[in-house]
Amino acid sequence: MDNSGQPQSDNGGSDRPTEPEAGKPRRPREVGGGILMGRPFGVPVYVSPSWFLVAALITWVFGGQLERVLPELGAVRYLVSLFFAVAFYASVLVHELAHTVAALRFKLPVRRIQLQFFGGVSEIEKESETPGREFVLAFVGPLLSLVLSGVFYLGMLLVEPGTVPGVLLAGLMFSNLIVAAFNLLPGLPLDGGRMLRAVVWKLSGKPMAGTVAAAWSGRALAVAVLVGLPLLTQAGGLGGEPENFGSVDSLTDALLAAILAAIIWTGAGNSLRMARLRERLPDLRARTLTRRAVPVEADTPLSEALRRANEAGARALVVVDVHGTPTAVVREAAIVGIPEHRRPWVAVSGLAQDLRDGMRVSAELTGEELLDTLRATPATEYLVIEDTGEIYGVLSTADVERAFVAAMARAPS
Repeated sequence: MDNSGQPQSDNGGSDRPTEPEAGKPRRPREVGGGILMGRPFGVPVYVSPSWFLVAALITWVFGGQLERVLPELGAVRYLVSLFFAVAFYASVLVHELAHTVAALRFKLPVRRIQLQFFGGVSEIEKESETPGREFVLAFVGPLLSLVLSGVFYLGMLLVEPGTVPGVLLAGLMFSNLIVAAFNLLPGLPLDGGRMLRAVVWKLSGKPMAGTVAAAWSGRALAVAVLVGLPLLTQAGGLGGEPENFGSVDSLTDALLAAILAAIIWTGAGNSLRMARLRERLPDLRARTLTRRAVPVEADTPLSEALRRANEAGARALVVVDVHGTPTAVVREAAIVGIPEHRRPWVAVSGLAQDLRDGMRVSAELTGEELLDTLRATPATEYLVIEDTGEIYGVLSTADVERAFVAAMARAPS
């Protein structure tokens, strides 16, 4: 990302202190990233468009296997294969719901669950407070996959082998076993990596040390997958027939290994980057990002309000009532939209946003607490107040975004 530089404190001067930057400040948006399927436990579940590609691939591959095992099915085998693909991802959803329930039990907010190309992800918004909770939160997913594998195995004992139910149950048993085993590998972003992070965190007493160890373990795992998976399949080490180098199957396995390795490598790097970013988040301080503001009454002409702000070296306007109590903040984007020749005839009340619950923030907020407060009540500007209740200034979302981007740019991966 481009480094936009350190955010300016309101204490500094400017040639035109009351003129905001051109362009409308961006408001944070919640992007679903797919089709909303429901809200179990109040958490939205999205299916990424890439899932349909995987479902089609699973249907085709499993259909080919059914042709060898149950040739009498004919074209119906693809309907059975599609059912298997949906049932498999339902198992993945159960895996992610285990993480979600554990997170909610630990009072950690979960933004969403997303089913995507390779499995799913539960987006938990906060870090665990202790290594023990981190370990439990990571372990419950593979544990549920193992439980599902056992349930499907018991189901196999109740049906006749070589039938459609028998083949489906066997496929679901093995697929959940593979999901559990793969997620237990000790490297981020896999669950096993989070378990490794928790162990190192517990031993060292430093969560960052755990993240670094698990992230580099994840990168080593990515290299192992990239090199080792094609070699295993080529040698028949995964239970199949040995493959000739350069065949279609070997090239497909190499492509699959490259995709898996890229996902693991990228996830490990992102985990490390976000951990380093969290180390820098305390640098985000409401007090240093706040723009100095001057109080004006609602019927004050904009030109007069800007003149007062210029004299005071301020860059924001707060509307107050006759008793001096703040009632609204003047929107930066609205000022830009008023031509200079019209400003003597426009009252600031017409450009102001009424203060509602959540738009008054403490000047002492920092880091994640600041971001969480702003996220809870989306707005373009916030009134910043001292602990005594006095007006400190106005905090612009655009300033916070620039400071956040700058912090990300300084967080090496």
